[in-house]
Formats: sequence, structure tokens, C-alpha cells
Amino acid sequence: MLPPSFLLSPEFAADPYPLHAELRERGPVHAIEFPPGARGFLVVGYEHGRAALSDPRLSKDTRHSELPVRGELFFGDTLLGVDPPDHTRLRALVAKAFTARRTESLRPRVQEIADALLDAIAGDGEADLIESFAFPLPIIVICELIGVPAADRDAIRAWTAALTVPSLSAEATARRRTAAKALNAYLRDILAERRLEPQDDLLTALLAAREGDALLAEAELLGTIALILIAGHETTVNLIGNGVLALLRNRDQRALLAARPDLIPAAVEEFLRYDPPVERATQRIALEDLEIAGTPIPRGSWVHISLAAAHHDPAAFANPSRLDLTRPDNRHIAFGHGIHHCLGAPLARLEGQIAFETLLRRLPTLELATDDPTWAVSGSIVRGLTALPVRF
Repeated sequence: MLPPSFLLSPEFAADPYPLHAELRERGPVHAIEFPPGARGFLVVGYEHGRAALSDPRLSKDTRHSELPVRGELFFGDTLLGVDPPDHTRLRALVAKAFTARRTESLRPRVQEIADALLDAIAGDGEADLIESFAFPLPIIVICELIGVPAADRDAIRAWTAALTVPSLSAEATARRRTAAKALNAYLRDILAERRLEPQDDLLTALLAAREGDALLAEAELLGTIALILIAGHETTVNLIGNGVLALLRNRDQRALLAARPDLIPAAVEEFLRYDPPVERATQRIALEDLEIAGTPIPRGSWVHISLAAAHHDPAAFANPSRLDLTRPDNRHIAFGHGIHHCLGAPLARLEGQIAFETLLRRLPTLELATDDPTWAVSGSIVRGLTALPVRF
């Protein structure tokens, strides 16, 4: 059985792919003690991972786990923590507010933000691209979309950062609980303001969203907004950071993209496959005794699907370790699969396309200023850089 340390080492954070390949050679499914104290299984093959993402025998509700888990620490009142029919109802309500039209309307503003961020550093010749561009772009966008004032962004950043760290210790659990309480208190206050004075933002839209006579309950509303805040910026930071690093390490592909900006949409899809912002999908719990690829999965076990490992499975992708911006039929699962496919995928794609097009156009001589970028080590499902020094 793989120990929890497997997912918590700096080596794995910096480059999980050699270990993924080693595991895949031994089989597509491996027992792992994760969360610590619970029976778990890690799926590293594409075929079985994609199937598991939409398997109704695998629940999102942690109350089915053999390990007692506080739902509030795993977003139990959100799309990430419920199954149908609650999931069906919640998704329909959130989709009414988080529309494709609302997302597409953000394009001019996202471009304006990207240009302003690069204006601020263009004359410096060097920067930490995470701190100066990859992080502020999506958090400004998501806060403006939701309706969070600019003055509160730093607090949002601190709270959501704490909420992405798994509760693997008493200290981490305490920090997470403190952040959850502070964020919920903040959201209750701002929602009270929107009830009195509605605005053209996602908070107001979520308050108004209804399916028949159903509205989002208070806990669902708070959890959903917290989830959108986290998923709406943490993952996009990683998409931009991981993608820029991959592009600058593969000069032939960087030259190709500079010469052919029409490849930007395909490039974003390849960045999502090559080094995805989410290393593992969110939790699944076995509702019954079952098998995956011939491996018995007892009821109550946790099933972890490694999206990053699936994306480098040679049975699914030709030359998977090669960054190929012209890759045909890119069937990555970076946004999940099935009923839990990410609702925010169009926004992430929009931001990614604008970010890469603007960087290449505005900073054509962009290059790495380090051979050893800094990766976050937390055991979280998300995987990204904490710093990316560049010169231009």
C-alpha cells in the first residue's frame, strides 16, 4: 500500500510523472492510505480513470466514507459533495446564474486586466510571473464576477488558500475551520447587502436563481460561492503558471505558437493535458463493494483519480510526455467527465486564451530566470507553482 507521504513529498510536487509511469507499469489501480487512516485507491490509467469519474457507484458524499469527515471541511453543501438528485438540483440552480452568456461578456474586461497587469511590469525586465500576472488576473476576474469589492481580495486570497490545504493534521484542520468561519461570516454580510440592494453580479444572480419553487438553501449558497471563489482562481493560476513553464521549456512549441497565434485555443487544451492545474479529481467514495480494473474496492473506500497520470497514459495519448500544441483529438479530462464536469470550464478557457495570447504578444522575449521553479507542497488536489521568475 502506498503511504500518504507519496502525495506529500517535494519530489512529487515538482514532477509526479516518473512516479505515475512507474505505477502505471504495475497496473492502473493502487492501494493508498489517503486520507491517512482511510482505505483508498489511486487510479493512474486513462480508461479506468475516465470511467470512474462518471461511475454512479462512486459517491461524492463523504458521509459514505468509513473515515468520519466533517462535511464543512470538504464543501459538503456544494456540487463537490453531493450526489443526484441533490446534485442535479444544485447544478441546475447554479447553471442559471453561471451562464455562457455571462462568461463570454467578460472577454473585454479580462483583456483589459491582462494588459494592465503587463503594463505594470513591462519596463522592469524581470518579474515573478505568478505574483504579477498568473495570480492577480483570475482573482480580479472572479471577484468582479461574483461582486467582491477590490479591497477585500487579499482577505479572500488568504481564506481560500487555507481551504485548499487538506485536513491532514490538527493544525491544518484548525486553520481550515478558522478560514471557513471567517469566509462564511464575510459572505453572509455581503449577501445581506445584495438582498437589500441587488446588483448585476453573480451573488445577486445566485440569490435569485430558482428551479420551480426551489431556491438555494443558506448553507448551499455559502458553500457554492466559496467553491466558485476557490475553483475560479486557484485552478486558473495553475493553468497559466504551469502552461507558461511548459511553453518556455519547449522552445519549438513556443516558436510555433508565436508564429501561429491561431493555435492559442488548442494550446490551452494541451497545457490542460500536459501539466493540469488539478492533479487529482475531487473525492469519490465507494457506495458498494466493486472492482476497478480487477482491483477489489471495498465499500466506504476513497477512490482518487489522478488526472495528471491519466493524461500521460501512452494507451490514450501518443507521445504523452511531449508538449504538442497541434495534438489532434485531445481527449483530456482536466475538467472532469460526466455529471461533475466543471461548470467553470468556459471561463477558465477564456482566461487562459487571453493570458497566453497577451503574454506572447506583449512580452515576445519572455524566458525563464530559473532552472528550479518553486512548486507548492501541500497534498492538495491542485498542483501549481508558488513562484515563476522570468526575464523579458
